[in-house]
Amino acid sequence: MKWAEGIDKFGLGLYFLICLFAIANIYSVDEALGNKQLIFFGISCGAGLFIFVARTKLFENLSGVLYICGILLLVGLFPFGTEILGQKNWYRFGGFTMQPVEFAKIGTALMLANYVAGPDFNLNNRKSLYTTIAIIAVPAVVVLAIPDVGSVLVFTAFFIALYREGFNGWFFGVGLILAAVFLISIAVDPLYVFAGIIVLAGLYLLMNFRKISWNIISITTFTVIVAVLSGIAFATPHVLEKLPKHQRERIEVLYKGEKAFRDTSGYNLLYSKTAIGSGGLTGKGYRQGSVTQGKFVPEQETDYIFCTVGEEWGFLGSSLLVLAYALYIGRIYYLAENQKTAFNRIFGYCLASILLMHFSINIGMVMGLFPTVGIPLPYFSYGGSSLLAFSVMTFIFFKLNYMDKNSLV
Repeated sequence: MKWAEGIDKFGLGLYFLICLFAIANIYSVDEALGNKQLIFFGISCGAGLFIFVARTKLFENLSGVLYICGILLLVGLFPFGTEILGQKNWYRFGGFTMQPVEFAKIGTALMLANYVAGPDFNLNNRKSLYTTIAIIAVPAVVVLAIPDVGSVLVFTAFFIALYREGFNGWFFGVGLILAAVFLISIAVDPLYVFAGIIVLAGLYLLMNFRKISWNIISITTFTVIVAVLSGIAFATPHVLEKLPKHQRERIEVLYKGEKAFRDTSGYNLLYSKTAIGSGGLTGKGYRQGSVTQGKFVPEQETDYIFCTVGEEWGFLGSSLLVLAYALYIGRIYYLAENQKTAFNRIFGYCLASILLMHFSINIGMVMGLFPTVGIPLPYFSYGGSSLLAFSVMTFIFFKLNYMDKNSLV
């Protein structure tokens, strides 16, 4: 059929495969939730059909409106939000709930793509640079104030798209160093960390003595970086003390192991790893998992859904799911790179990077490689707003790609 030419059947096929496998696993955990997720999937497909017949320019033209609406929905959580599991980041409408941060990501991706693709954008211009960072920072700051630390981490995915457009990789290096100093300072005395920073700074100066421009700007910048790193080292223990007990323990689990907190913050992780490990090579069979069926893992239909896959489908099933995600995310990056317009390319990179961040954090979380931060597995975790938001963003990109492949330009 001629109208189907340009539809990326491989990417769309992987989308349906992941979603349907997700519904089967949610149904294994809870039949009622599985049926609900199937309804949400139908609604998401309906939204996809609407997006497919809509004018392509609609998404560019409405990017500013959707961005502002997303921020307003986030701000509205403070007076009107419903607190669930200690976080006030949901709206409740009768028997349904909606998490606005998922839709705020769509508005932010569209706004970022629209601005960066604009004719007046120049990443070497400070005004353009600051405006670009502000587009990401404004919703991220509101999310942090909720607080929803996990979603704030996801907002950093937008910088991957900016890196593709020429954003200086130096910012990523600084960010990784800051994170490393924070994590090391949790387990090591800040005085030793400070000494290490000074030694490394001295070695850097010696090795690059002739390459460094010894002017007031470079000297000041270097001094500020060392001072900030040292400040983080000494501030980390105090920051941990100020965190709520459950959040502090979620971080300490990485260093002390889940058994040290088996009755509190380590409980989920302990049984999650037990479920995954008990699946062996081929798994115990569909709806045959003792940990899954025994409801030992709280939130196993949402954030910890991967442990169900591990127990019932084993190492082979889990590996195939990971491979499906890798192919799917890689496919979106590939399609984005081959778009004819900057708007399409940037939006595609935003989508793929958000999926990559969600996937990496969630899988790392259920395996004890990352603290529990409440990040759903895209398309897989139970939740109507999450599935709908990811699907809408996905179908927007597939629509953009469809028009790109049918464009004569």
